[in-house]
Amino acid sequence: MNTMRNKVQLIGHLGARPEIKIIEGGKKLAKINLATNETYSNAKGEKVEETQWHSIIAWGKTAEIAEKYFNKGQQVIIEGKLVNRNYEDKEGNKKYVTEIHAYDLMVLSKK
Repeated sequence: MNTMRNKVQLIGHLGARPEIKIIEGGKKLAKINLATNETYSNAKGEKVEETQWHSIIAWGKTAEIAEKYFNKGQQVIIEGKLVNRNYEDKEGNKKYVTEIHAYDLMVLSKK
């Protein structure tokens, strides 16, 4: 039941191949950019398409799967949890980031 408290599921298209990094202890990290699209009609009846970009982080075996199978333009499903964090940039300014930490991935289309 705890996994239902913070759960995100997105279906979208990959903006690029995952960026892979090896961090301390040899653990693999994948950074993934995912675009989701919504279409609606505005007040004038015109069709409007809106794209949202999402930052996805995958660790360990999940990162390895993304590295092996994810390619730019593919439609994928990402399931994970929403994580908010902050850090200081090089100039000492505080930055806030919202990411999805993925724990399940699936390719829907080949491109």
